Amino acid sequence: MTSVRPPRPGVPASGDGVRADTPPGPGHAPDVLVIGGGIIGLVVARRAAERGLRVTVLDPEPAGGAARVAAGMLAAVTELHHGEEELLELNLASAALWPAFADELAEAAGLPDGSALGYRRGGTLAVALDADDRAELRDLHALQTRCGLEARWLTGRECRRLEPMLAPGVRGGLRVDGDHQVDPRRVLDALLVAAERAGVTFTRREARGPWIRSGRAVGAVLDDGTLLAAGRVVLAAGSRNGLLEGVPEGLLPPVRPVKGQVLRLRMPGGIPFLSRTVRAVVRGSHVYLVPRASGELVIGATSEEQGWDTTVTAGGVYELLRDAHELVPGLTELPLVESTAGLRPGTPDNAPLLGGTGVPGLLIAGGHYRNGVLLAPITGDLMAEYLVTGLLPERARPFSPGRFAPVGAGVPGSRAAHDSVPPIEEGV
Repeated sequence: MTSVRPPRPGVPASGDGVRADTPPGPGHAPDVLVIGGGIIGLVVARRAAERGLRVTVLDPEPAGGAARVAAGMLAAVTELHHGEEELLELNLASAALWPAFADELAEAAGLPDGSALGYRRGGTLAVALDADDRAELRDLHALQTRCGLEARWLTGRECRRLEPMLAPGVRGGLRVDGDHQVDPRRVLDALLVAAERAGVTFTRREARGPWIRSGRAVGAVLDDGTLLAAGRVVLAAGSRNGLLEGVPEGLLPPVRPVKGQVLRLRMPGGIPFLSRTVRAVVRGSHVYLVPRASGELVIGATSEEQGWDTTVTAGGVYELLRDAHELVPGLTELPLVESTAGLRPGTPDNAPLLGGTGVPGLLIAGGHYRNGVLLAPITGDLMAEYLVTGLLPERARPFSPGRFAPVGAGVPGSRAAHDSVPPIEEGV
């Protein structure tokens, strides 16, 4: 989800008549310019800087975007959907990185450990309230079992024993101890500090799109027409990746905004309310409740194809509270402290775009949809490796943007064109 507004028209195709804020040449332009300073842009920038590259992040408000609204569920198992088995492997690999990543990020930001980022291992309980919802949950359990995942079926009574605040009508559920949570806002703040300490510089301006010259990305165009030069450009602007100007026709990333509304309530101090993340299917609608150690209870999330609209609606708030109330009746007594809406960056297959765009020098790390927080650690590692070596790591290849481009070696935008780029040259 992101609150960054779409770009304005009029990106120049070349630098003619437009001043260059960072002139190209040795010692001037960064090796890598990351467009977008959300969780993905920050983690890519930091990892690239740690590998010795000079990195600049271009964003008017870094440490914002999708993750600022997200609940922060690290739910590789309970987020599994039919047809996403390949994505599951990437999700599981990134989930395995999170414990060490949280501690390492906390240390880099001057915090005690991963718990300071809201990282919790309490697990997840997914429940159903009627026969139809129970059947859907059983189907998910069967898929999880086929994929070799750890998920244990519980009776309604066993669910209520784990979480006494659950409604008496709970018919059954899945206990998934391996799905954890983190507070994305704390992660974003820590990433901003850690990136700066790693040497990443920030240009707090909005980008219209990449600067393409002679068929190659050589920087970015700012909202006022100013040009920023760079050796490589990484598109990490969330939903806005699909609207950035200057990308040749047919190679624009297929990313769309998917609206989600989220509520934040305050739990009473010192009184246990929920001990773990609780997800549910309520009359076919999905709802989740994420309790934070800070006393915050996050409820979400709607999924709406509404374009760039980020309005919080009475209907969205009502539906979330209605479904959450049926699941945990006692929450209606809690104070409602925040209601927000943001935009998840969705792709046609709900999987991320990692790698080259088919334009030399132009890469993308985007389209993470509902898994942006979960996939942050592995995305940073994979993209940093790609930037340094010029070769797309094997684990990232199924998610190359080339899967949506014409197939055929030598064709701009083909799979072959996406999987390798020349490594960054010294003195760019």
